[in-house]
Amino acid sequence: MLLKNLVRIWQRGGNKNLEEERLLAQLDLSRLPRHVAIIMDGNGRWAQRRGLPRTYGHRAGVESLRDTVRTCAELGIGYLTVYAFSTENWKRPRDEVDVLMDLLVEYLHKEIDELCANDIRLHPIGRIEELPLSAQEALKMATHRTRNNRRMTLNLALNYGGRVELVDAVRSIVKEALAGRITPDQVDESTISGHLYTAGQPDPDLLIRPSGDYRISNFLLWQLSYTEFWMTSVMWPDFRRVHLLQALVDFQRRERRFGGLVRGEQKCSGTES
Repeated sequence: MLLKNLVRIWQRGGNKNLEEERLLAQLDLSRLPRHVAIIMDGNGRWAQRRGLPRTYGHRAGVESLRDTVRTCAELGIGYLTVYAFSTENWKRPRDEVDVLMDLLVEYLHKEIDELCANDIRLHPIGRIEELPLSAQEALKMATHRTRNNRRMTLNLALNYGGRVELVDAVRSIVKEALAGRITPDQVDESTISGHLYTAGQPDPDLLIRPSGDYRISNFLLWQLSYTEFWMTSVMWPDFRRVHLLQALVDFQRRERRFGGLVRGEQKCSGTES
């Protein structure tokens, strides 16, 4: 019934797509990933291939984000983490960085009502205190207004780097140790996970990377240990619901081992049964 309702909702939006319907029919909604992470890559190249400034690609990518957030919420995915601005992105030309920060503020003010209407909580991750004041204020506004929403958590990775996140986690643990609240022997994997920006959330089950690159680009280094990867040559501004559904269908076809054996898999020859 839920699948039929989703198809009906999407068709009402004027976007009848037979490929989407075919993919949706293949989905088992009881086995969707709890947490999807996306590296929103390819904006600049998308624009340059069209003879446009790179900044046009970033603006076009906002529509892809809007479509993806809405679809994940409708499907019932609990957590979505998107890589919006890395700690390395400050090296880009000043005018491009300024446009990205302006787009962030614009996005938050334009989308806040829809985020609330869809019961989506915004959770910024990264060194937010180093962002321009206008961006910090917009994030505080959106975080406050969505604080009680429960349908889905949208982690917006800004001024984020996986190594920086681990550095911040270690610093926090060291402070607790110096304060006598924890001993070195008590530090384990759960301790580290509990001091990450995503503390309290499940690790991503699925990582989606558009643009044809095959690297994680300093993204969620700890959390991606057992994540399934799905890569596509589609640039982020062209990424739409149909591509998300393709990733989800492919994810459900995989056998996740988490370092163990698939049920019924034989032991290596020469070992006792």
